[in-house]
Amino acid sequence: MRIKFARQYAFLFALGLACAVPQLIAKKKDKAAEPGANDQKRAVHALNRLTFGPRPGDVQQVMAMGVDHWIDMQLHPDKIQDNAIESRVSPLRTLHMSTKEILEDFPDPQMIKQVMDGKRSMPSDPARRAVYQVQIARLQQRKERKQEQASAPRPPEPEASEGAKTAEELAAAAAASPDAAPSDANAMGAMNGANSDSSSTDASKEMMAPAPEPKPLTPEEAAEARRREDRLYSDLKIEGFIDLQPDERYKKILSLSADEQLAFADSLRGRAQEFLDGMNPRQKETLLAMNNPQGVVAEELAQAKLIRAIYSERQLEEVMTDFWFNHFNVFVGKGPERLLITNYEQDVIRPRALGKFEDLLVATAKSPAMLFYLDNWLSVGPNSMQAQGIPARPMGYGPYGRQRRFPPNANPNAKRKKSSGLNENYGRELLELHTLSVNGGYSQRDVTEVAKVFTGWTVEKPFEGMSFRYDQRMHEPGPKLVLGHRIKDKGEGEGKEVLHMLATSPQTAHFISLKLAQRFVSDDPPAALVDRMAKTFEKKKGDIREVLSTMFHSPEFWDDSSYRAKFKTPLEFVASAVRASGGDVNDAMPLARQLNNMGMPLYGAQPPTGYSMKADTWVSSSALLNRMNFALALTGGKVKGVKVDALGLVGDSGTAPDPSALLSAMETKLLASDVSKQTHDSIVAQVDAPPGKNQKSKPPDASMIAGLLLGSPEFQKR
Repeated sequence: MRIKFARQYAFLFALGLACAVPQLIAKKKDKAAEPGANDQKRAVHALNRLTFGPRPGDVQQVMAMGVDHWIDMQLHPDKIQDNAIESRVSPLRTLHMSTKEILEDFPDPQMIKQVMDGKRSMPSDPARRAVYQVQIARLQQRKERKQEQASAPRPPEPEASEGAKTAEELAAAAAASPDAAPSDANAMGAMNGANSDSSSTDASKEMMAPAPEPKPLTPEEAAEARRREDRLYSDLKIEGFIDLQPDERYKKILSLSADEQLAFADSLRGRAQEFLDGMNPRQKETLLAMNNPQGVVAEELAQAKLIRAIYSERQLEEVMTDFWFNHFNVFVGKGPERLLITNYEQDVIRPRALGKFEDLLVATAKSPAMLFYLDNWLSVGPNSMQAQGIPARPMGYGPYGRQRRFPPNANPNAKRKKSSGLNENYGRELLELHTLSVNGGYSQRDVTEVAKVFTGWTVEKPFEGMSFRYDQRMHEPGPKLVLGHRIKDKGEGEGKEVLHMLATSPQTAHFISLKLAQRFVSDDPPAALVDRMAKTFEKKKGDIREVLSTMFHSPEFWDDSSYRAKFKTPLEFVASAVRASGGDVNDAMPLARQLNNMGMPLYGAQPPTGYSMKADTWVSSSALLNRMNFALALTGGKVKGVKVDALGLVGDSGTAPDPSALLSAMETKLLASDVSKQTHDSIVAQVDAPPGKNQKSKPPDASMIAGLLLGSPEFQKR
């Protein structure tokens, strides 16, 4: 009942605050700032901008250290001890695995199909074998179901007098039939999204298409399947399955037959915690992988992102890793990306987040995750050896590895092999999103020429190692003209030359500086600041740390108009709420699901633009209500996997605190007293509201007060 009334109060409170949406994105505060920010205000501002939000005690710690010294430490994360974070993420085994190991332990449908067809041997390791057995049994089950559907007698077509009288009407009737199968082409389009290219080949479809889905079960079939699963679950429970020690329980699962393991895996859904309690990380992963191998990889990476954002002492490194992932975005839902993103974020972006921009640009260009996402791994030059259908021959290459149009004795009229063709996706996004910007002064011809430059930048053994490989046979021969510069014919070196040219361009310096200023200063940062940052970018050869230092030591960064002027994205809001409340996270997946509800699933931005950093994308009445509900659930102990001691924030004396004193203390702890009169009065009204009918008077609810403060307009801004 208490929660019910708290949510009712929250609803009214949030609606009242939503009426002031324009003020949420305004730069002015209700309370005028003193001229020359004091130490506390500077500490709060630095923590709000360089981290995912201050934790209890952080403001005092930064003040004691000195704000400038603290910023310098954050700019050099290698100087900061962060051992505790490793113990938190160590159970997430996929973080420490290579892409090849991930693919072998958490196979995709293509890997499963190869084992099923005898093209690969079944793993000898019992844990791996169990995962493969269940997936193969599931594929066979689908195959049998399809065969049954195909052999089932089809209902007679209606005569003309009974309904459809034309071919068009008959076709429409067939399409509307519940037996009609979805178009494979439409399924591919939904899978690949806006970045798919019409020139995709059969290899692309095989690599990226999910396993074929069976026809949906009828209600009767679904009920029978549930009864079958429940019977097995009940049988196992009767045998003392649940009462076994974790190791014995795990061994018993591995000893089941493939069909029993499949039924068990299906029955595990919704009951996982009961089975997994007490098991080690490898055992838990194996059982979860029986249902969704690739899902385990994606979930562990999402958990790691949230855990690092909430607990890492190297906060600026975490903020910049998130910034660059968003800048060089790839989408987890396309093709094999679930298996590739772990390496992409941890080994490509994170080590270079504060280094040289050119190093980061080259690393992303060669990353299998980017090559798959923007389809460059399939891009073939129209005059390349592969497009010409010419077999590889040593005598077919000229100086510097350049290929001749036709090797000696080759027939120029010979029939060419089918080719995927030139793909311009990466060339376009490289110029528009990664470097020069949409107004960077390039033309469509430049996009095409850059696409030709990067033909041959592909992937080694797509079904195995998934590492970068340059394939000369796919590369478009001859010189190219990019942005007025003649690029000589030199194979892989052409791509490196173009990346260097773009990384050192003044347009790139300005664009990257603008995006950094939008993240750390305001949605519309001062032009003078961006210009100074761009000059540093050029002078220091794209040193990201130096560009950030210029910004952090600028008067614009510390101007009163910047204080609490940036509206938080959902990720920033959720992470900052957990940090501010001192939450103890045992399972980060419920937090990740909250982000799904708020419209920002981790690694789930489908377009290459990534997620917007600007307020107008995230500010709306419904969004504010969602945030308020999350804040109340968090402080009220209703978010699974996270524990929050609301009274502990202000020190629990064991006696009922005075309502005014409790609110004042929480305003100080959670918002450094940066609370407007409107927000304060709104919360007082909720605290002082008389109890509902049939309710006894009770002391103020600390969790509700904390939740209302975390859902307030002031907390939405950083």
